[in-house]
Amino acid sequence: MNVGKPIDLYPSLSEFIAKRESEFDQIPDSRKRELKQLAGYVRDCLNAGKEADLTFVCTHNSRRSHLTQIWAKVAADALGLNVVRTFSGGTEATAMNTRVVDSLRRSGFLVTTDSAGSRDPGNPDYHVGYSDQVEPLSCFSKVYDSPPNPTEGYCAVMTCSSADQACPVVPGCELRLPIRYEDPKVADDTPQEAEVYDARSEQICREMFFAMKQV
Repeated sequence: MNVGKPIDLYPSLSEFIAKRESEFDQIPDSRKRELKQLAGYVRDCLNAGKEADLTFVCTHNSRRSHLTQIWAKVAADALGLNVVRTFSGGTEATAMNTRVVDSLRRSGFLVTTDSAGSRDPGNPDYHVGYSDQVEPLSCFSKVYDSPPNPTEGYCAVMTCSSADQACPVVPGCELRLPIRYEDPKVADDTPQEAEVYDARSEQICREMFFAMKQV
């Protein structure tokens, strides 16, 4: 297995992650079994000498799929699994939700965008930075098989029940794996909005780091 050198994350982000890594005991055993399947796919790809492509799918590619794409990549890079590539998509394209952007910033990410230079001002390309050693992730809403996402030889991780039901078969994927998360949208425009979005991001961070540590 080829494992690279771990990268250095932004200090505030490292502190956030260290807290999540201390919470692995909060992950139920049934959930750990699902996450170990994801780890097994990555391990098999590494043992085969090929990149491990992971596409996280949710209906609108606006909240959970972006959070899982981002945290999975950060976890992989932080552990030196630099052949892991992460993507996200939906059954339709909308926009990356600004509440997710705000939550990422509170966690220690550096997020920038250029709406004027986007293909679609209503669906801007957010640049999510987490280390000075790698390029920021490019995040915008897209259908799961649209560029730059892979169309074959990848693992499709279904992060919401509606996408799971809408896509019983995902063309081109080697493994279709449901790892569902509750939608933080339920708290939109309520006093609990930031708290709920941060809690979901914390859960996804915790679980993606657990999964990558199993590799």
